[in-house]
Amino acid sequence: MAVSGSVIARWCTPPSPFLGRRFDSPEKDKKPYSSSWTTVATSRNRITSLFWEFRRKTNSTQIQQQQQQQQLFTLTAPPDPEGSNTNKVISVSVLSSISDVAAAEWDACAVDSSGPGKFNPFVSHAFLSTLESSASAVAQTGWTPHHVVARDESSSSRAVVAAVPLYLKSHSYGEFVFDHSWANAYYSYGARYYPKLQCCVPFSPVTGPRILLRDTPFKHEIFDILLSAMKDITAKSQLSSLHFTFPTETEWNQLSQKGFLPRIGMQYHWKNRNYKKFDDFLMDMKQSKRKNIRQERKKISAQNLIMKRLRGYEIKGTHWDSFYNFYRNTTDNKWGTPYLTREFFHELGSKMGDQVLLVVAEEEDELVAGALNLIGGDTLYGRLWGCHPQAYYPSLHFEACYYQAIEAAIELDLKMVEAGAQGEHKIQRGYLPVTTYSCHYLVDEEFRRAIEDFLIRETSQVNLVMKLLHESGPFKEGIW
Repeated sequence: MAVSGSVIARWCTPPSPFLGRRFDSPEKDKKPYSSSWTTVATSRNRITSLFWEFRRKTNSTQIQQQQQQQQLFTLTAPPDPEGSNTNKVISVSVLSSISDVAAAEWDACAVDSSGPGKFNPFVSHAFLSTLESSASAVAQTGWTPHHVVARDESSSSRAVVAAVPLYLKSHSYGEFVFDHSWANAYYSYGARYYPKLQCCVPFSPVTGPRILLRDTPFKHEIFDILLSAMKDITAKSQLSSLHFTFPTETEWNQLSQKGFLPRIGMQYHWKNRNYKKFDDFLMDMKQSKRKNIRQERKKISAQNLIMKRLRGYEIKGTHWDSFYNFYRNTTDNKWGTPYLTREFFHELGSKMGDQVLLVVAEEEDELVAGALNLIGGDTLYGRLWGCHPQAYYPSLHFEACYYQAIEAAIELDLKMVEAGAQGEHKIQRGYLPVTTYSCHYLVDEEFRRAIEDFLIRETSQVNLVMKLLHESGPFKEGIW
């Protein structure tokens, strides 16, 4: 039963064109806006009383972190059969640190969004707070936290009913969805692309929920409220754009219906077909691929290397110190800039315990390489790899990152291994291409149209490449 209502702006600021607007409404149903009110229909509830207040630096090339008042909404649902009132007052706030919300409340949103069996550790309070407290994702590194939190003001506990990991970005590094050419196009025409808003998990190309919603009867209304609020921040702060990177496919579809430009990418994932041991997986491979994997694994013992998988208390401070040095060797040789601090790894192990799986290689009791993984509800996420800078061990990268991850997933009865971005060499080792998603909202209409045209052409190319890679895959016919 649809209920109509009104939206009342409580500050005397010009209303944003996004406030109180359902982005999936037909154009003919939209009402004209005035400085005081407008009418909006929702599928279940009525929304009233929404407002923002912003303070900016006078320097147009910089944006001060916004000191915002709460935004209040009243959701009025039809009475239940007993006639009781189910009104909800929802507040929306922007937080400068995730530490401003209790871990249990944030994680309750994360668990409900993915489901207990598919919990994604990268959107957990522990992971995101570690990025901040270790000075990895902070304003000084170009990642200013702007996390959005919605609370149920009708409850005595003011329970958190939704949370969004959001950052004000001054660059495009550490995102793994590349928009540098977009920024260059802006600058070529004298426009400013940065800063921008980025909804993501910093430095982690891992698919997962981005708008974290508690499982409440009004969660769909909360989704619309939060999206409206983030678009409003983008407009009022005169930012170029708002981006969601590596959301779930469901979120991608929802955002695409609400004015965001959809984009796809490609990663390589391994799927567990109810294997009981590694050899079961090998028997699904073509003979040549199976032979190659066995030969690569034999090289590890031939080099007198011992592989270990460590979890929780098994990972000591010395392991993290060594792994940080391995990580720095990788960044120095490939990326040039290390995103993560030494403190990040120590805090990660302390906060996340058994969710951390560290694969290490030892030679005569000395650590010479390692691969960092996180364990989710049904997925093992491979994240970082590094080795001793003065040594080279053939096939060790494949063993530590791919084969050990497969063995761990089989042992832990996990459905999937996500092996991170890039790397066609993963295909012959059992990791096949899958689609990843992102959505992009650009304020400037001219640039929006140009980028939309580019994304249409890019999508057809990505789909074609994925089709060709699947057709030449490493598995026996009919397996995948």
